[in-house]
Amino acid sequence: MAQMFAGIAKDLTKLGGKTVTKLVTPEEKDTFLFKLVSLITGWKNSLKGVGYFAGSALLAVSYELALGTMMGIVALAIPWAILGLDRSLGTAKKSNAKGWRQVFALDNTNLNLLSAARLFLFASRDFWFEVPLPFYLRSPGCEGLGTQLCSIDADCVRGAICGMEGYCENMAVGGGCGGLGLGRTLVGAFLGGYIILYGQVQSWTPQLVTGPLNQTPPNKFTEILWGVINCMPTLIMCIVMAFAPAFENHDLTTMTVYFIIVIVFFAIIFAINSSIHSFLVVKYAKHDAVAKSVGFYYMSNACGRLFGTIGSGILYTYVGEYYGDKAGTNGTAGLAACFLAGTICSLIAALITVKIDDNEEGLKCGPCTLVKESEKNDEEEKREPEP
Repeated sequence: MAQMFAGIAKDLTKLGGKTVTKLVTPEEKDTFLFKLVSLITGWKNSLKGVGYFAGSALLAVSYELALGTMMGIVALAIPWAILGLDRSLGTAKKSNAKGWRQVFALDNTNLNLLSAARLFLFASRDFWFEVPLPFYLRSPGCEGLGTQLCSIDADCVRGAICGMEGYCENMAVGGGCGGLGLGRTLVGAFLGGYIILYGQVQSWTPQLVTGPLNQTPPNKFTEILWGVINCMPTLIMCIVMAFAPAFENHDLTTMTVYFIIVIVFFAIIFAINSSIHSFLVVKYAKHDAVAKSVGFYYMSNACGRLFGTIGSGILYTYVGEYYGDKAGTNGTAGLAACFLAGTICSLIAALITVKIDDNEEGLKCGPCTLVKESEKNDEEEKREPEP
């Protein structure tokens, strides 16, 4: 219950922040809107990554201390919201709130398609990141669990413990085996580093990526391009975990290098996708119903995360071979399946985006034109009077 209400509070805050960007930006300033949305969303995610670091360290002391620190930080933000924001900002007209039928009106086709794509985009990450990856990073290697005699934990592989019966065993059997055996704080640092990198790339996507590639402001073609690219890191990791000798032989150093390289590349590519998505939802939202549009979009986001999280739990738990009650299942096979599911979701998200009606601007990649601007757009530019 506490987690549910915390999630509601977070999403209401996120909804308000994204809505304000549309309300304070003139209609024709798409490039400025893209930079503003990317900056706010990126820094939000970077600070969330700092929270991972702080949370993992505070949990080592006590759960109550971690919760108290979080509540104190939230309390510091409240006066700024009360005193610093215009009270009339975002106030709905009466015509915008005539019952639930209007709230769930599906009359914005582009937004509906983008929301469906968002569902699969975030499922592509949460199929492996939120639950399976932390379990795998903490899980010990499978070798010797339940069969190797021991007297202390150091006699066992990293991450395993010496059980009461004098055999090495997995201290969290439900988390599987075959992983890196890292401690809680190190895993928190790993995940926190990912989110900080993801947030910073998201913040600077207009300046460092889409700007130099002549893709600012982005459109549906930009998202299709980066959506297809988003398939690559997870597909590569799936193949590596299934066939590379390092995972078969449990070579911890090589396994760690693979994870760092692939996850860093995924963080960068996924951040670019998320930045483009965050701009497009605000762009497609109707100006007199921004909060409703953005709220519907983030509802799809939450559904995607739920789908990915539940699906990942099923795949990670049941795909790998079961090695007994001292070891659990083969986490390597389970996580490889989760990476494959993430790849499929990325591809589905890109295919859904193809259906969006946003074809006027075409697509460039630096000096190269990948998709020409529509003839309609060219004719409109020719009809514009010279200043």
